[in-house]
Amino acid sequence: MRLMDNIFSLYNDLFHHTYKHGGYQAFKVNDPKTRDIHKATVRDRLLHHAIYKKLYPFFDKIFISDSFSCRLKKGTHKAISRFRKFAYIVSKNNTETCWILKCDIKKFFANIDHAILFDMLKEYISDENVLWLLDEIIGSFNTKSKTGVGLPLGNLTSQLLVNIYMNKFDQFMKHKLKTKYYIRYADDFVIFLEDKKHLENQILIIQEFLRKELKLELHPDKVFIKTLNSGVDFLGWVNFYNHRVLRTSSKKRMLKRIQENPTSETLNSYLGMLKHGNAWEIKARLTM
Repeated sequence: MRLMDNIFSLYNDLFHHTYKHGGYQAFKVNDPKTRDIHKATVRDRLLHHAIYKKLYPFFDKIFISDSFSCRLKKGTHKAISRFRKFAYIVSKNNTETCWILKCDIKKFFANIDHAILFDMLKEYISDENVLWLLDEIIGSFNTKSKTGVGLPLGNLTSQLLVNIYMNKFDQFMKHKLKTKYYIRYADDFVIFLEDKKHLENQILIIQEFLRKELKLELHPDKVFIKTLNSGVDFLGWVNFYNHRVLRTSSKKRMLKRIQENPTSETLNSYLGMLKHGNAWEIKARLTM
């Protein structure tokens, strides 16, 4: 009701450096595991969008092409297609064994170190006003157990900031380790190679870099090396050489949601998703 008054008030706070980020509304979602979401006020979210609109075009140019999370013209479907392309190349069209290292970073958003992130931003941004504002937003949130650590899942700016944070790891993988066939989506990443032993040796190198440079840890229960022919679980699909099938847990969750909300919109949404894999049997069940 007082839109322009509020916008001018925000402008004045920014201009005079009196802006203070507000608090967060906390709630949980199950997707499928429980995630803690922290939602900022409308005033702060408006600012997040403005910042994102200005910074994203610049930072997107420095990211590697095989980083797919929260980027325009990327996403899960593009990442899965890239997975298949790398599988063809490394397996030499399924004539040789293709080994895949799959890793997951433990409590990704909750362990982003503010000081490390801010130092990264200073490498690219010289404007003190922009740095002051980003410092205010980054410092507006801390995990329960640590000060100066963590980004809220609910902020649009967090999506960009974690990609900036992980870009250092992406560059390390591509240019230091010379990992040609590497894909990352948020905190999940895969590496393709024909040599299992070499992949095993890379785990320790990766762990050391994440721990030393980014203060992150691999999830101990989500690091494994499998052959392509045995199927690799990545982004909701179990991927094989020439097909992919929906993960069992994803299938159960999908059927449950359709049963709870049997609208045409819900059904069509899932049918669109199923087009990206081998799911004829499931689609037949849904359209009966």
